Amino acid sequence: MAWTQGRFWRWVGSSILFSLAAGALGTLVSVAAGYALAKFRTPGGAAVQVAILAGLLFPIALLTVPLYIMFISLGLVNTPWAVIIPSCVSPFGVFLGRIYVEALVPDELLEAARLDGASELRTFFSVVLRLLAPAMVTIFLFIFVATWNNFLLPLMMLTSNDLKPVTVGLYGMMSYFNPQYGAVLQGALLGVLPLIALFLGLQPYWQAGLASGAVK
Repeated sequence: MAWTQGRFWRWVGSSILFSLAAGALGTLVSVAAGYALAKFRTPGGAAVQVAILAGLLFPIALLTVPLYIMFISLGLVNTPWAVIIPSCVSPFGVFLGRIYVEALVPDELLEAARLDGASELRTFFSVVLRLLAPAMVTIFLFIFVATWNNFLLPLMMLTSNDLKPVTVGLYGMMSYFNPQYGAVLQGALLGVLPLIALFLGLQPYWQAGLASGAVK
């Protein structure tokens, strides 16, 4: 990958960092929000659920420029957080989290934990997360893949060549230089190998998560 000026594996490392961080944080946020929506009745809860469903239909490209303006004001442009923080927010992940909580977490178990004196925080981390482990793998994979394939957000947020993910890095080298197109295809193949390895490694878990969320 000489035509990438030695940055190819750095781009792959950036993609892995962004996707892992966004996947882990986004999964926790999605499950926590889904748990709150499914098990707690609060004023405005129905409006929040409608807003989440509307977020599933909202084109993410329309939010890129407002996000860029907001992150400029926070001084986070051209940092990993400019990609990780927006990628943690997944309306689809929250929707899946709510479905899985309703399907896999019985109210009786939560009441038993509360009667034993467990706080809501301890109940969530000690009981709910254990029950949702296969489902969390599924949500993690959805967020991981979405972050890995994200092109417009890192293109807007990152200017340093060393921070760019592999999608933006390969695009930039093809746009401004005259690479060998066989090497481009090789780079694209090598760039998706970590994704393939992750899917194969977590296959039993995400299949179990899909099956558990299919029935209530």
